[in-house]
Amino acid sequence: MPIAKQRIMPCLWFDGEAEDAANFYCSIFKDSRIGTISRYGKEGYEKHGRKPGSVMVVAFELEGQKFVALNGGPQFKFSEAISFQIHCESQKEVDYFWSKLSQGGEEGPCGWLKDKFDLSWQVVPTALIEMVTDQDPVKVQRVTKAFLQMKKFDISALKRAYEGQNP
Repeated sequence: MPIAKQRIMPCLWFDGEAEDAANFYCSIFKDSRIGTISRYGKEGYEKHGRKPGSVMVVAFELEGQKFVALNGGPQFKFSEAISFQIHCESQKEVDYFWSKLSQGGEEGPCGWLKDKFDLSWQVVPTALIEMVTDQDPVKVQRVTKAFLQMKKFDISALKRAYEGQNP
């Protein structure tokens, strides 16, 4: 897998965990793989300060989406301003991705979590997307009220709110 084959590719900046992070993500997502790994050389040491032979860039792919993980140093950190959404067809998928990605990380509100590398993810049921885009504003408001109270989404509870049933 060449590093720059995809026109637009997210580049994730790590201090020194690029390879560990790529392996972690590939262990969670089906149809994933590690691609090219490039390493720092002696050239540019005065700029990058990395040991020659240490990992510089890891190309990896998760379910068809290509990424680059860069060991760039401690200057930049992830924030919630950027997150990756995982659209889930079932509660089983929601539970799977939530448990795997939040392990060693931090659960947040409304389907958001940070993984152990502080990268933000949104684990979102496709049913929720359908519900909040319904033409009936009353249904949308009930679902919104329900999901605002959740961390990990509960599809059954969301459907009950959508249908106007007591939670």
